[in-house]
Order: sequence, then structure tokens, then C-alpha cells
Amino acid sequence: MGKGIVLGRFQPFHKGHAHLVQHALENFDHITIAVGSAQEEWTVDNPFSIQERTDMIQAWATSNHVQDKITIVGIEDINDPPKWVEHASKHHGKGTLATSNEATKQLYETAEFPIHWVDLHEREQFEGWRIRQTCMMLSTVYDDDAARMVLSPSVPESVIEWLITNDGLYRFSQINSTPHAG
Repeated sequence: MGKGIVLGRFQPFHKGHAHLVQHALENFDHITIAVGSAQEEWTVDNPFSIQERTDMIQAWATSNHVQDKITIVGIEDINDPPKWVEHASKHHGKGTLATSNEATKQLYETAEFPIHWVDLHEREQFEGWRIRQTCMMLSTVYDDDAARMVLSPSVPESVIEWLITNDGLYRFSQINSTPHAG
């Protein structure tokens, strides 16, 4: 079965990501989760640091008892698509890319990298920008139960708890409103 690779920004890790990782776990012995845009944080599109995203993924993996079957690596952007696969491979290594993103599939196929296609799972509900907008809306609602209820259709429970415990939702109210010292 070999090693699978799942690539994404995971801003935040949501149920679409969980579906992709679970599918990869069913088809490969071990998964490397490659977290892209590792240098980005505290922006509307990339609110969380690489460490925070790693912590979210680990919270999900632990709650699903798969932490021993995954490795998480960060990959900084180079903004050069033709060189991306070579650059990313230095971080995630060899294996088979499990993806549901057509552009990523084409990029890796062009580099003759093995691909395992995964059909999109409820794509509209699990678009990262939609989930970030929901988090932005919830950032000023200081009701953890309401946050759980609103996020539960799209974000795994373990990640919701991570967001609540680590003031991840409050983060959205602070993005672009004040200087970030970190």
C-alpha cells in the first residue's frame, strides 16, 4: 500500500480535509500530511500558523486514533508552479499524492508523480473560505455552544474544541484590526 501524501493549507482543518485523509488512510499504510503556505499566518486567508494547523490536525488524528499513521510537514510557498512539485517533494518525500483538487492533480501528473484521485465530498459545504467566513462571524459571539452548533456540520468536533480552547475563533476578530507581534 505504501505512503500517501495529502496536501493542503488546512486553514482550518475541516471535514472535507478529514474525508480526504480518511480515504488516504484506507488506501495507504502511512500518510504524510503536507501543510502548504507554512510561512503564512494572521491573514484572512491564512489565519493560523503552521504550528497551530499542526496542532489542529494532531487533535483530529488523536481523536480518531490514527496519530501513529500520519506525519505532518510544513511547506513554504515558492510561487513558482512549474517548480512546486520538486520543491514540495523535498518536504513530503516520495509516495502517492491523494487529492481531490484538479489543479494540484495536473501539476503532480506533469511531474510524473503518482496520483490517487479522491472524489470531492460535499465541496460547497467544505470550502475553506466559507468556513473562515463562518469563523469570522462567530468571532464576536462569545457562546461556545453556539459555535459548536454552527461549526459542527463542517468542522470535526476535535478541531472545534481546539478552536475554542485556543481562542482560534477570537483570532478572526483580530486579523487586520491590530498589529500582530508574533
